Amino acid sequence: MLDLVLSVFFSSLLFVIFKLFSIYKVDTLYAIIINYVVAGTLGLSLYNETITIESIPNKPWFLGTIALGVLFILAFNIIAKTSQIVGVSVASVATKMSLVIPVIFGILMYNDKLNALKVTGILLALPAVYLASIKPREKEVVTSKEIWLLPILVFIGAGLIDTSLKFLQEKYVENSELPLFSATIFFVAAIVGIAFIALKAIKSPLKFNTRNIVGGIALGIPNYFSIYYLLRSLQNNTMNSASIFTINNVAIVLFSTLLGILLFKEKISSKNWGGIAFAVISILLVALF
Repeated sequence: MLDLVLSVFFSSLLFVIFKLFSIYKVDTLYAIIINYVVAGTLGLSLYNETITIESIPNKPWFLGTIALGVLFILAFNIIAKTSQIVGVSVASVATKMSLVIPVIFGILMYNDKLNALKVTGILLALPAVYLASIKPREKEVVTSKEIWLLPILVFIGAGLIDTSLKFLQEKYVENSELPLFSATIFFVAAIVGIAFIALKAIKSPLKFNTRNIVGGIALGIPNYFSIYYLLRSLQNNTMNSASIFTINNVAIVLFSTLLGILLFKEKISSKNWGGIAFAVISILLVALF
């Protein structure tokens, strides 16, 4: 349970850091790339075994980390674009509601057992996430294909990341290799990001200034531990993956909301408080029963 608590804490911290990016004018794309380099380096430093670069491609999970690395950088950028075009609330809801994908995958592939109370808790998680995340819009949603496509891509991308992490951790990753596995994903994401900005550099200058580097370092440390402790919690024999993903996603919404109130004086509507109440009930049902 401690691993899950730490995963929630570090994941919630990411939202605080992204909020600070907008305040201190940090370029999100560059900070994200630096963050992956930092997270990968941190993972390697925590790996106790002797390792050579040549041995990594021979690992049974290596091809999976390539796919995940690409997903990581794509998902982060799509979430950013969704926030800018459609709105932060829509991006947040699409990301958190993606918990449905790994939950269903766990039931179908791993025969996760669910009683009536846990099913109720999982179902309550959906309105909890929606109500806790929704914010008033300053303008009407534009009815274009792009507006509808972006949230769908966020939903699918975030769900595929969680599902792939569970699958690889279950089938191929030894407990002792979790730091190396996580580090490889982050380095692949960094390489993809660097290739992307290298192409952009043909038309515009690079922006690796002190502000972006510090922002990337501040993001990379909690980002690594959010994934590392999520993977550790998935090894828990007392809770199935459906319960873990539900608690993780709902608790992040709850804790992030509280951090927003305490640190940024964000105003919470009656709908938000209703979502928080649903979140607490959902967590209790899934965790205790």
